[in-house]
Amino acid sequence: MVTKIRARVAQLIWLVCVLAALLLAVGALLIALDANRSNVAVDFVLRAADYVDLDVFSRKDGIKQFQGDGAQVKNALFNWGLGAIAYLVVGRILDRIIKP
Repeated sequence: MVTKIRARVAQLIWLVCVLAALLLAVGALLIALDANRSNVAVDFVLRAADYVDLDVFSRKDGIKQFQGDGAQVKNALFNWGLGAIAYLVVGRILDRIIKP
């Protein structure tokens, strides 16, 4: 019984981390493609990505800040890309630790 619960919790944590990584990756892609930010779906994805970046991987004040032409796209791709990778790594580690 306990092993089933631990397995489900591990799956849930992995799923949350994958969804967060997906939001960051899709958000970075939308910025790179210069998507219409007044669109409800685009706005939702960008807001959600801003939320899950935890201000550590922020595109506005993240780990690395680029200057000049295309800085906004570079910042989003670099910082949110790192954030997506971090979510996947941490999620997998937690999955392995929690799973029996």
